[in-house]
Amino acid sequence: MSPDQARELMHEWTESPALRGHMEAVAACMGAYAELLDASNRDDWIVAGLLHDFDYEKHPSKEEHPFVGVRELESKQVDRAILDAILGHAPYSGVERESAMAKALFAVDELAGFIVACAKVRPTGVEDMKAKSVRKKLKDSRFAAAVSRDDIAIGVTELKTIVNDLEESAHIQTCIDAIANASDAIPI
Repeated sequence: MSPDQARELMHEWTESPALRGHMEAVAACMGAYAELLDASNRDDWIVAGLLHDFDYEKHPSKEEHPFVGVRELESKQVDRAILDAILGHAPYSGVERESAMAKALFAVDELAGFIVACAKVRPTGVEDMKAKSVRKKLKDSRFAAAVSRDDIAIGVTELKTIVNDLEESAHIQTCIDAIANASDAIPI
């Protein structure tokens, strides 16, 4: 499945501009990590980002999401690595995050949402945003309270197994830059 096909499917299943924007932000971060890790299948990483929550609007319960979406993708013969990454982004799925793609998807998911939330309260949005300001906001548990700080920390820890000497600030800046480069597709 190509990113364009994934985007079309995402739009068929998801009406919410905010949720579409979230998936675009995650896809941008996934593309950045595919480049950083020199992955030969960059498009697959982007597809995983675009589709990780595409069933959430219609099937938000833990009993259904992401399982309904993965069954739909299986019927379309989407690559198993993408399916496993999507399942792995939901800790309750029981699917271990073993591949670099799966670890990256988990690591960027909550963080991408948090960065967009930070951008919405800045006069210049994501432009010129620095990791330091995001880290400061992460310490305020009242800001974007629904974002799991634990998942962000776990994501960084898992990414360290595939990105040598990864620092939290570098991870955050990679995602900020990716989101800034894709800001046309992300409502901020």
